[in-house]
Amino acid sequence: MLFHLSVYAKQYISSFNVVHYVSFRAIASLLTTLGLSLMFGKWFIRQSRKFFRSKAREFTPESHRQKDDMPTMGGIFILSVVTISTLLWSDLTDFRVWTFLFGIISFGILGFWDDWRKIKHGKGISVAAKFVSQWSIAFFTSIGLILCKGMTTTVVFPFFKTIQPDIGWLFIPWAMIVIVGCSNAVNLTDGLDGLAIGSLMPNFAIFSIIAYIAGHYRLASYLHIPFATSAEVAVLGSILVGASLGFLWYNAYPAQIFMGDVGSLALGAGLALMALMAKQELLLIIAGGLFVVETVSVIAQVFSFKLLGRRIFKMAPIHHHFELLGWPEAKIATRFGIISLVLCLLAFITLKLR
Repeated sequence: MLFHLSVYAKQYISSFNVVHYVSFRAIASLLTTLGLSLMFGKWFIRQSRKFFRSKAREFTPESHRQKDDMPTMGGIFILSVVTISTLLWSDLTDFRVWTFLFGIISFGILGFWDDWRKIKHGKGISVAAKFVSQWSIAFFTSIGLILCKGMTTTVVFPFFKTIQPDIGWLFIPWAMIVIVGCSNAVNLTDGLDGLAIGSLMPNFAIFSIIAYIAGHYRLASYLHIPFATSAEVAVLGSILVGASLGFLWYNAYPAQIFMGDVGSLALGAGLALMALMAKQELLLIIAGGLFVVETVSVIAQVFSFKLLGRRIFKMAPIHHHFELLGWPEAKIATRFGIISLVLCLLAFITLKLR
């Protein structure tokens, strides 16, 4: 909205032209989202205490019983401030913006449905319903990606300049796998105060920078990465950084509110969409390595128990393993956040190692 109003305002006041710069809007949108979060966060927590009381998840350490009745559904608040800032600061003529909003809000609605059933009935939606819903949303979101102006169907491999196969319409199932996989991986990581949001922040920041580079022809050419006309995604990523900072203010140990599936599923999908739009989705394996490890720990635990009759970890996902080893919750979240930051920096330097 402000982006489009500036088109008319700059005719009378030339300084309004600054709003057209992606770098300015990225910073302004981050500060706007953070400001909205700090202004209205306590109000939302009070409302959540009335309507959205959580119960400790199944298959968690006994110490988590003390978290019963904690306000949840903080993801509603995250998505609200993200949507407001996106409408304020983004170029609404860019179809990427609408594809992004469709993806995160749709996954948020699915998460809300799951959370609401847990609150009211003590059990979430069925595995089948969740599976079909996730893949259906991912399908329509992937179609939206194909329709974005300048979006290619190539897949870029880290460390290699020339390996960039064009997979054509196979890009749709590929994008679906990335979106659903990343969404569920973040959902599995959301188990301790500040853990998921603290690990997501560096990912949002790094992929914002990558999107900006991919949308800058000279920088993209210099680093031998596809020119993806995706600079606008840097604004979306900055908004997610601001929302993450704002939510972490209330979610840091001891948490005042949880994000719930409505937040984790949506934010995981948002990270996947940023990577896909910047044409660097394979970098998620490195940058999002923490989420990969969390997911693999669950898979390994299940297979080990079914095939060998014994468990690899004291409890999965792996953050609960460290919790049962005696690590304080705040220490786990802090150390995992540091690991996530380091992995993001490693992913970033691969842009030069080609």
